Amino acid sequence: MLFNSLDFVLFFPLVVCGFFLMPQRFRWALLLAASYYFYMCWKAEYVLLIIASTLIDYVAGLRMGAHKERAGRRPWLILSLTCNLGLLFAFKYWDFFNDSTRYIFQQFNLLYEIPDFDLILPVGISFYTFQTLSYSIDVYRGEKDPERHLGIFALYVSFFPQLMAGPIERSATLLPQFRKVQQWDWMRIRDGLTQMLFGFFKKLVIADRLSLYVDEVYANSSEYHGLPMWVATYFFAIQVYCDFSGYSDIAIGGARVMGFKLMTNFRRPYLADSFKSFWERWHISLTTWFRDYVYFPMGGSRKGALRTRLNMLLLFTLCGLWHGARWNCVLWGTVNGVFLVMGQLTGGIQDRIAHLTGLARFPRIRKVWNVFMTFTLFVLSLMIWRSTTLPDMVFNLQQAFTAGNDPWLLTKPMAAYELAIALGSLALLLAYEICGEFKDSELIKELNARTAWIRWPVYYALFYGIVILGIFELKEFVYFQF
Repeated sequence: MLFNSLDFVLFFPLVVCGFFLMPQRFRWALLLAASYYFYMCWKAEYVLLIIASTLIDYVAGLRMGAHKERAGRRPWLILSLTCNLGLLFAFKYWDFFNDSTRYIFQQFNLLYEIPDFDLILPVGISFYTFQTLSYSIDVYRGEKDPERHLGIFALYVSFFPQLMAGPIERSATLLPQFRKVQQWDWMRIRDGLTQMLFGFFKKLVIADRLSLYVDEVYANSSEYHGLPMWVATYFFAIQVYCDFSGYSDIAIGGARVMGFKLMTNFRRPYLADSFKSFWERWHISLTTWFRDYVYFPMGGSRKGALRTRLNMLLLFTLCGLWHGARWNCVLWGTVNGVFLVMGQLTGGIQDRIAHLTGLARFPRIRKVWNVFMTFTLFVLSLMIWRSTTLPDMVFNLQQAFTAGNDPWLLTKPMAAYELAIALGSLALLLAYEICGEFKDSELIKELNARTAWIRWPVYYALFYGIVILGIFELKEFVYFQF
């Protein structure tokens, strides 16, 4: 079931009403049934994978909790890691590595007959696998007591607002909330619904409209070169952000309506003035997961400057692999790691250049320039990600850096009125993001604190903007493929 479907418009109010009308002791069962139904609307049999992962980690957690020493817990942690990562590898990565191995064998004229699995990638498997793995690792470390209620643990793994694409929640913050008595609170519900409304606007009005331009250019890249390729790639960057942050807004807002608090997943990343700041603001639940469960165990920054840089590069390569079983995604992650490391290594040089040019006397202008360069470098990396194959990436880069002399090509991918709507929506988004950056506050709560004559026109404008300008073609969210 997609958030941007009529089914969800009917499903969500029914679940919320049932949740608040039902006694507290039965609410977990309602949410668990709703979560499994929500997932089974996509492909019913794949819910068995979630159930298998749940049972394995539930048992492993109980067995680890029975041992005081890590040596006794270790076999159960290995069981959890092996089973969960094994399922993820089988469904997501087997064909990728198998095809790569076959290609290498073919270069040496060697026989290779191991077949692909050709399995459909289960939606959300990368998200719920990482969520349940964090539980197992926390129990192993002694940072979390094992959850003994199987139903509540199953709900933690499959909670429907964030099941498909996060945020990737930690057990220490989400599990206790399922035991808390959630009361009907109109102010909280209003905040949640407003955040959902913003999320739908980002997805339906901005992301899905920009995808029309992006898909046309990248599907026919031989016809476009120069400025249209750059415009498409900038649009793709905004499409990905609005699509994914829109999903996060709907998920966080939907959970808030029922009284559950999910972590912030985006914090205006395109206003970051460095790659370090960017990755502290983008997909925060994933970057902090890799930091806590991969980067720190590798040594983090505790083993010297060289080891720190290598750890960062490896971390971002793994992050790229998480984003997709394609070499383009791996390269995209590595390139972002290189940008991050280079930004840290050249920080002193940038400061000296700023002083020599006099830019240091104008900190705001320098910040704007740094924001623009950070965004542009990320956009350039997205050309790697958006291209289907490595040869396509090379061709698209050549097209981008080939001068064009036909200005009509800039508006060819999209009708003029569609382009006008897209640009107008982007202007509103930029104003919203900049206001949030300067106020350093959550604008949705600030809006809801205003008087009714300010709030309700904004609510109506968003709602009718979605109804009139939204693209209702049931386009999947970009991160569903991960």
